[in-house]
Amino acid sequence: MSALRDTTIGFIGTGTMAEAMIKGILTRGLITPDKITGSGPRVERGQEVSERYGIATTTDNATAAEAGIIVVLSVKPQVLPKVLTEVKGHIRPDALVLSIVAGAKIGTIGGKLDHHNIVRVMPNTPAQIGEGMSVWTATAETSERQREQARAILGALGEELFVGDEDYLDMATALSGTGPAYVFLFMEALIDAGVHLGFSRRIAQKLVLKTVGGSVGFARESKLHPAQLRDMVTSPGGTSAEAIYQLEKGGLRTVLSRAVWAAYQKSKYLGGLSNE
Repeated sequence: MSALRDTTIGFIGTGTMAEAMIKGILTRGLITPDKITGSGPRVERGQEVSERYGIATTTDNATAAEAGIIVVLSVKPQVLPKVLTEVKGHIRPDALVLSIVAGAKIGTIGGKLDHHNIVRVMPNTPAQIGEGMSVWTATAETSERQREQARAILGALGEELFVGDEDYLDMATALSGTGPAYVFLFMEALIDAGVHLGFSRRIAQKLVLKTVGGSVGFARESKLHPAQLRDMVTSPGGTSAEAIYQLEKGGLRTVLSRAVWAAYQKSKYLGGLSNE
């Protein structure tokens, strides 16, 4: 039996990640479209989501909040303070509030809503195809059933990982939340390198997509450490050894580490905006 049986969900915000959640929930058959209400400022976006998934939509955040046994906060950090003011008093006392707002602290959300059944999540972009990684935590007041409901929703997006310390959420934002951007940039650079060699962009892109996808699949199946996998394809004095030498010489590890740290700092900054 689904943990979401007879549950209604109100999405405050119907952007890309909210849509991925809606799609995952409906694709898995966890609930039916008539149990979902989404709100957002743009009428045309609401119509688009409604036509695509058959859910109810509105431009009034309070209406969506009132409709949900689970209320999902899926707005930009900069507009969260305004949104919390709009929905305060419209969330039923026994509802679960599930936030995917980057950087927004549970204490801030709970304090401004005067509500304490809260789950905070950091999902990522591959959730749109059911291959996401969601890191989440919950308040002590959140019931076991509500945690099961959170797991069911996040499981529809891919894999989920519960952590007991909220500080891990900002770390997850920098590593897995922002991580797809690093991978896409690497892929783009590799495609450009292929074009520089003489491949057409179409062929270079096909080679890179298959290589990256296959490498990830092989790493997952082998369960070996990436360093061991790299050694397997790096012959002494060979092409891989020469290429890796240049990458290390260029400071790839250092630059990547700095990038992740910068994303972590930015997450905390954005959280400061939403926590004001």
